Amino acid sequence: MELTFTPKAERFIQRMITFGGGSSASAFRLAVKPGGCSGLSYEFRIVESPEPGDVAITSSGIPVFLEQESVPFLNGVVVDCEDSLMHTGLVFTNPNAAASCGCGTSFTPKE
Repeated sequence: MELTFTPKAERFIQRMITFGGGSSASAFRLAVKPGGCSGLSYEFRIVESPEPGDVAITSSGIPVFLEQESVPFLNGVVVDCEDSLMHTGLVFTNPNAAASCGCGTSFTPKE
């Protein structure tokens, strides 16, 4: 399983943990769920422990819990952080996507 965070995304996630009241045990949980303007969307939050069945990895020094059903959609994803007048937040570059929406948080999977 390969998941990459850019340095900007690492800083953004560390701020999410710090300002969200997280602890040294906090992790970034990432899943893919139905929704968004392209069919599937990324769902993420800071958690203290994995949910049953989660896959635990560490990427760029960040502990990550991945929803088991989402792993095929997330392999090879690069997580970046955008900070512009129109959008501030995480954006995802996904090699498993046939099409992505302009917001960077929704995609149509490849067949």
